[in-house]
Amino acid sequence: MSNVTILLYSGKDCCLCDEAEVILNYAAPDASYNKVDVRASTELYHLYGARIPVLKRLDTELELEWPFNEQQLREFLS
Repeated sequence: MSNVTILLYSGKDCCLCDEAEVILNYAAPDASYNKVDVRASTELYHLYGARIPVLKRLDTELELEWPFNEQQLREFLS
């Protein structure tokens, strides 16, 4: 698995976002990621508010939307 940087679009008090982060930490412990609160801007909220959690690779701009499992995450990062 290549070491890519990803964004985790999430929100405050989002249990699905917490679950996605657990899967991310378990399935890709070496992955470098930054959490982005979609409420930080109106644009992000409109793009991701109804879809969080969403992972976005910075190198390819590809996104992985919830729900996803460990295998789907590993394929997304490979």
